[in-house]
Amino acid sequence: MTIRCRVLHLARPGYDAWARRGGAARATADRALTDQIAPIHARRRHTYGSPRVHAALRAAGLAGRHRRRRIRTTVPDPARVPAPNLVARDFAAAGPDRRWIGDSTYSATREGWRSLAVLRDAHARRVVGWALADHLRAEPARDALAMARGSRRPAAGLIHHTARGGQYTAVA
Repeated sequence: MTIRCRVLHLARPGYDAWARRGGAARATADRALTDQIAPIHARRRHTYGSPRVHAALRAAGLAGRHRRRRIRTTVPDPARVPAPNLVARDFAAAGPDRRWIGDSTYSATREGWRSLAVLRDAHARRVVGWALADHLRAEPARDALAMARGSRRPAAGLIHHTARGGQYTAVA
């Protein structure tokens, strides 16, 4: 090991400590799983594909851990017809307060799930209105629009473009 440490420019005590620790927890778990998969694959003359190996592991009671469920935030309201798409993916604007782009997100925080609705001016690329809530209903989208209208006072002809979720097609 002395030659290896010299070639790799490693301190011998650091290498010895690493060797005593063993592998990382993830690497150890991966080796254990490989030790379970290899015999399944070998019993089938190395012809088992991943779906069959997966099924065999499930039958043995092994399953991956799932991350938390994703929250779908853009859920169209089938009872409402969304406004026509006037932007057609052209997010450029010739001047300020001519095109506002809005969206909502739902994120986990220390205080629980929170909804954030944001409106940005497409020309200036700055936030002109926003609102927070602990739900995904229409109020945050309306509040963000009210904040933007109150502070910016746009002229007639402004295009307000958002996702097609129910919070944007709701009628107050």
